Amino acid sequence: MKRFLTPLFIASGLLLSAPGMALAQAATASAASQASPSQLVLDNSTRVLATLEKRRAEFTANRGALRQFINSEFNQMFDRDYAARQVLGRHGRDASDADVKLFADALAESLMQRYGSSLLDFNTRLRVRVKSETTLPRGLGVKVSSEFLRSGGDAIPVDYLMRRSGGQWKVFDVIVEGVSFVQTFRQQFDAELQRKTIPQVAAELRSGQLQADAKQ
Repeated sequence: MKRFLTPLFIASGLLLSAPGMALAQAATASAASQASPSQLVLDNSTRVLATLEKRRAEFTANRGALRQFINSEFNQMFDRDYAARQVLGRHGRDASDADVKLFADALAESLMQRYGSSLLDFNTRLRVRVKSETTLPRGLGVKVSSEFLRSGGDAIPVDYLMRRSGGQWKVFDVIVEGVSFVQTFRQQFDAELQRKTIPQVAAELRSGQLQADAKQ
């Protein structure tokens, strides 16, 4: 069950904590910047689930509209460069900001291409419950622990690691049933990064020679 759910929930988890297109408006964005991480997760999970259900037929017929929806949400909520440095681990310690950005953009693109369409199979008739919000060690941010509640099935735990960036709370890791987005991809790309430069690995991600595989 975990191997099946992990790719779907990593893709949906990255999306479901997004501040959202509506928050592009100045007044709403200002209010959102004052909201707690827990409230952001709860409010935006509910909103995105409702949007996926409402626009399911449209997204099924028009994958371009689905990609636009995913990209607009994903780009606003995910601290891509910081997350990329965590994925790169020791390989990113002396990397330039430009190389990290290359890798971050390529990883995000690969992930959304591989798993974005799986959101259409996502059961939006779920309820989201926030369990707790705890401070991470060394002032790194907070962890918001939540559950996806489904009728007739066990609750699925989804945790979000979040930090302040640009005056807003943003996600840098998603942990689904104990499986970390950062750790999964750090393990996946470690061998490649031992043999190749960061730009080379980024180029192979963009070309499809390498793919972000959440089932590792």
